Amino acid sequence: MTAVERQKESNRILNLCFHGIGTPRRELEPDEDLIWIQEEQFSKILDVIANFPDVRITFDDGNASDAAIALPALRKRDLTASFFIIYQRIDEPGSLSSEDVRSLVSEGMTIGTHGMRHRHWRIVYGDELREELVEAAGAIAGVSGRPVREAACPFGSYDRRVLRALKQTAHFDRVYTVDGGAASRGAWLQSRYTVRATDTPADIERLALAPHGNAVTATVRASKSLVKRWR
Repeated sequence: MTAVERQKESNRILNLCFHGIGTPRRELEPDEDLIWIQEEQFSKILDVIANFPDVRITFDDGNASDAAIALPALRKRDLTASFFIIYQRIDEPGSLSSEDVRSLVSEGMTIGTHGMRHRHWRIVYGDELREELVEAAGAIAGVSGRPVREAACPFGSYDRRVLRALKQTAHFDRVYTVDGGAASRGAWLQSRYTVRATDTPADIERLALAPHGNAVTATVRASKSLVKRWR
């Protein structure tokens, strides 16, 4: 049995999180350049991903490159992805336009929410948290024309209170973090690996071939996630 065949039989999957691609068309946030990758790099990484059907592809922030660069590259390889959008950035320079969002939907992509203003959800409460979780999802659904059933936590910021709100108030079907490593295929809370500017196609292939990862590293990662859920 090949490594790819073993991956197909595993209950573990690899979720990848991309951000911007190519030349930024807006001012980047502090350290955002670390997760902004080149177009050629992205293309080569997608060629690797195309060999691993159990690798999920996601994009955060709703950058203009999602439609201009990522969408054609995904279509070329018959791949799909989930795009987590910041509502107040729609139609802003360097971000997706309303038409872009609808184009993603028409091409079979999933649209999710990344909040209203790209804020740490751990530090907002009450009506502000509801705005980030519920109102943002409703507003994005109004743009896309489809219900928004998935969310991605900005900056990986969550705790027990936020998770409870995501499940019991916003009623999302699936929530993504950026805790790294593999995820359980059917879990409600899905960890993702953030693709960085320094990652090579070979790095991504190693991750895809070994979704369980090093046992010690996986244990440490799981412990950190557990702490987040219970703080």
